Amino acid sequence: KPPAPKKKKIQMLNVERKIELQGMPFDKAEMTPDNVKEVDKFLAGLKPVTLGAVIVTGHTDRIGSLKYNQRLSERRAVVVKDYLVSKGINPKLIFWEGKAFKQPIPVTKFCSNKMKRKQLIECLAPNRRVTVEAVGRMPKPPAKKPAAKPQAAKPAAKPKK
Repeated sequence: KPPAPKKKKIQMLNVERKIELQGMPFDKAEMTPDNVKEVDKFLAGLKPVTLGAVIVTGHTDRIGSLKYNQRLSERRAVVVKDYLVSKGINPKLIFWEGKAFKQPIPVTKFCSNKMKRKQLIECLAPNRRVTVEAVGRMPKPPAKKPAAKPQAAKPAAKPKK
């Protein structure tokens, strides 16, 4: 009896992708139209990936109490989580948390509390964000065969004089 033909083993790649949805409205847990576009594009890029987990982390700026900002950061994470679920991501794969203002973006250290409130809110906008990280596996794309080089045209023989 001949041996069974060997199945070609599909090589898998580990995949880690991350986006930062910045500029959420001050004191609100809602996605901007740009955030929605970014998530949709992010999800389109995950089509070939078998997801293992999606981590959604809400963040706030430093204005307000820790307790208040903790709840706001959690609400922001949940808004994004719910959107991911509405787009077909299995809720069992999504882990979410709020970090309040404990992980500020480095550029916002120049935002002074001496600024006018409106300026400070504007300056701290990058911190009002939700981070989405996806980890999973996808088949390694087949190695592309190098294109055959076209044969160089041979120079025409020089006529003999």
